[in-house]
Amino acid sequence: MYTNLLLLRITRFNLPLALLLGLLQRTPALRLAAGAFERCASSPLTAVLRASFFGVAAFGPVHALVGATTLVTNKPSPLAVTAGVPMTAVAYGINGPGVGQPGSWVVGGSIPPGLNFSGLTAAGTVNIANLVLSGTPSAAGSYAVTLQGWENRNRGGKGSPIYSYVIDVSGGSTATAPSFTTQPASQTVSAGASVTFTAAATGTPAPAFQWLKGGSAIAGATNPSYTLASAQLADAGSYAVVATNSAGNLTSVAAQLTVNPVVVATAPNFSTQPGGQSVAVGASVTFTAAATGTPAPAFQWLKGGSAIAGATNPSYSLASAQLADAGSYAVVATNSAGSITSMAAQLTVNIVPVDPTAVPGRLVNLSILTNAGAGAKVLTMGAVIGGTTAAASMPLVIRAVGPTLGTAFGIAGVLADPVMTVNAQGVPTPIAVNDNWGGTDASRAAFAAVGAFALPDASLDCAYVPPPPGLAQGGYTVQVAGAGNSSGLVIAEIYDASGQSRTAATPRLINLSTLAQIDPGATLAVGFVIGGTTPCTVLVRAVGPTLGTAFGISGVMVDPGLVLFSNDTGLQLDLNDDWGGNAVLSNTMSSVGAFALADPASRDAVLVRTLPPGAYSARVAGKSGAGGTAIVEVYEVR
Repeated sequence: MYTNLLLLRITRFNLPLALLLGLLQRTPALRLAAGAFERCASSPLTAVLRASFFGVAAFGPVHALVGATTLVTNKPSPLAVTAGVPMTAVAYGINGPGVGQPGSWVVGGSIPPGLNFSGLTAAGTVNIANLVLSGTPSAAGSYAVTLQGWENRNRGGKGSPIYSYVIDVSGGSTATAPSFTTQPASQTVSAGASVTFTAAATGTPAPAFQWLKGGSAIAGATNPSYTLASAQLADAGSYAVVATNSAGNLTSVAAQLTVNPVVVATAPNFSTQPGGQSVAVGASVTFTAAATGTPAPAFQWLKGGSAIAGATNPSYSLASAQLADAGSYAVVATNSAGSITSMAAQLTVNIVPVDPTAVPGRLVNLSILTNAGAGAKVLTMGAVIGGTTAAASMPLVIRAVGPTLGTAFGIAGVLADPVMTVNAQGVPTPIAVNDNWGGTDASRAAFAAVGAFALPDASLDCAYVPPPPGLAQGGYTVQVAGAGNSSGLVIAEIYDASGQSRTAATPRLINLSTLAQIDPGATLAVGFVIGGTTPCTVLVRAVGPTLGTAFGISGVMVDPGLVLFSNDTGLQLDLNDDWGGNAVLSNTMSSVGAFALADPASRDAVLVRTLPPGAYSARVAGKSGAGGTAIVEVYEVR
């Protein structure tokens, strides 16, 4: 009769309650349940109860914490387990009034790595009647957890007291998160080359690895190193590796893989051949060549077929040619695909008799046509008056022409109203400020005397003609901007107005320069004229990088190229891309007082050339069309 009543009650219970039935009724009930089980073998619940019964029996002796409502468990606190050894499952229930059989459990505190409370590996709530701790602990330590049973699911209804439970994990090692000791490094290779990225990381337990490309896992790439046997263009990108263990994970720095197409080597070929020259004793000489080829060729200059020591740049200079320097000069261009020798250039060195009527060659004009405006687009020109005659002055004509470029020459986009300011070096107060030139007879006559084109009387162009005797020896700057912050095309000019009655001792223009911002893809043409009746040696520079490194100017042209043309014949006379630390050029720059190019590897451009009287232009453009600020200078070399 009693057994039938018990079975009737069991059929009303769900499986979780049946599982801990013996626990809740304490050990004697196990015998009663066993007897009942034997008497109901034909019942539909036989299979369920069989599993429940043996599950309860397997838990071993049952322990209850003292109190009206107690935590029931088959392993009391503290629980001792061993790292790396699977533990025997521990079950938990509630005994006493109030909660009864729980509908959910709340687990708090720190669950040992590798263990779980009915699936919970971290503090949280689980909707289950019978809470079970199981798993294989992986990290030694003492871990305190809290357990609380609730009458209904999701912490609903009444809740039990909060019970403390300690789990002591012995043996093994304390888990430590991964830390990289070797990071993968960026690499650049040619297509088809082998590439290996390598990393190393510490951690307890030893971390596992997963390589990523562009943030996505690479299938099968789970070693500390990752190798591409034959890198292709599509393999270029960002590579990193994730190190993971039970204590956490860490992603390495990203290493960039650059894959370049295979370059087919081509033998050198000259695009510019050195040209023959005839100069007077003491004149400077520069031979220039240019050659294409892949890889870029190296150069070696020859005289009479023999190598010239240290002459390994695309240009070769003699600061002061002597009779012994006359002869045949050529250059050999060499790369891995072959070598080629240029045409031979003949140097003739002449003894020139002194001509008492000769007028020394000198700089008599600088002109620049470019866009000018406000801010960084303000155009700056410089001039230095030198000579050995004390307290002597020199007449000049200085102009900034915009409107007449449009009306007289049909040029579009001109600076409609230029404003010009003239300052002596180191003096903040301007010598002159001119907005409109005013159409004066004195200015008109001065224009005609130096051969400058005429300006309409009412034009808004600028001009300044210093009153006699002109400007004293020293440095001067001329700045050109637009009225009202306007901008446009303008030509700025400085003329020597002293005429032809000159000697080596009289004042003369020894340096002309311009600082301008050159737009991307544009070429700045700086014109200059050599007057007199004898040749004049000039130093021409296009300086960009050193403006940034030595003077802190931003936005400079990082790699200016310099080409020298004769305006009278239209022929290219010389060129230079990088000056290369050439000793002759360095000494010449020092001799004329030009600021030093301290870095021999700077990409500034420099030329030295002896030129007969005539008109010339130095044309400057950035490599690959890059723009930026550059200063273009022409110095007289004596």
